[in-house]
Parts: sequence; structure tokens; C-alpha cells
Amino acid sequence: MTGPVLGWLVGQWQWPAATLFAGGLLLLLTPAWAGVVGVALGVVFLQLPVYMLHQFEEHAGDRFRLYVNRTVGHGREALTPIATFWINSLGVWAVDLAALYLACFVDAGLGLIAVYLPLLNALGHIGPAVARREYNPGLVTALFLFLPVGIWGLIVIPAGDWVWHAVGLGVAVAVHAAIIAHVARRLKTLPAAPA
Repeated sequence: MTGPVLGWLVGQWQWPAATLFAGGLLLLLTPAWAGVVGVALGVVFLQLPVYMLHQFEEHAGDRFRLYVNRTVGHGREALTPIATFWINSLGVWAVDLAALYLACFVDAGLGLIAVYLPLLNALGHIGPAVARREYNPGLVTALFLFLPVGIWGLIVIPAGDWVWHAVGLGVAVAVHAAIIAHVARRLKTLPAAPA
């Protein structure tokens, strides 16, 4: 980790609180944005603050990383603090920003990238919660924010061509597959978990 900003965000683990603050501000801006650009692009924009609120539930107190390290890594550090930060900033914030710009300037259907990302993530929380019969960090916002806002996005974003759905789902799958590949690759380099 280099620099005071990354040191504060990651070293002091302040990024979840910063995300809550930024997500709350963006949420308050959503009605004004939607009033100017319309409901469809408003829902594309809404995906980012909703995801940021989810990230606070997931990562405040470093809960999700520790949960993954316990359940997937069996006590080994499958996810490091810096990897967790970059996964969330590039894999969510940057992807959602790109989806918003593509929806605004190329085709509104490309906004489905921002919709499928949290919908797939919701399944990644609900499935393990059902299988393990336990709460996992991020489950509440996955159920009560990702599902309704995502379904609303599927309804209101004009995507007459199935290709936009395929692109949106494909990007979401690619982002999540990259995370899984990173964790698997990291676990291969670590000593085996004690029996």
C-alpha cells in the first residue's frame, strides 16, 4: 500500500464508511438526476448508491473479508485488505460508472450491465445463506435493495434486443468469475489449512 489516501482508505479500513457517505449522497441526488434524464437512466444511476449501501453492510468492520477467509479460505487469507478494496472499487464503482456512460451515450440497454451486477451478487449472498443456514455480510441489502431495485431496472430500462441482456449478464458473470479466479489462485499459493 502506498500513499496517504490508500493508507487511510485501506490501512485504516475507512473505505466502507466513506462508501456509506458517498452512497447516501448519491441516493439523495437520484431523484434530481432521474427528473432530468428520465426513469430508465435514473434506475441505472441508482444502482451505484444502492451497491455502495450494500458495501457498507458487507465490509464495515472488515466482516465480509473475514467471513470469506473463514469459510472459503478455512482460516487462510483468501482475500487481502487491498484486494478487497480494488475488487469493490474497480469491479463495482468503475463498472457501474462505465455502464452509466454507455447507457447515456451509446444505448440505454447497456445500463443493464449495472443492473445484472447486483442481481448476480444477490444470488451470491442468498445461495450461501440458504446452504449454510446463516447470515453472511451483505445478505440484508442483497435481499431488500438489490432484488427490488434490480427487478425494477429490468422492467424500466428499454432493452428490446436480447443482446443487451446478454451483455449485461455477461459482464456481471465476468466480474464475479474474475473474483473467484483471484481467490482460487491466491489459495493455491498459500499453505494448506490445518486439519
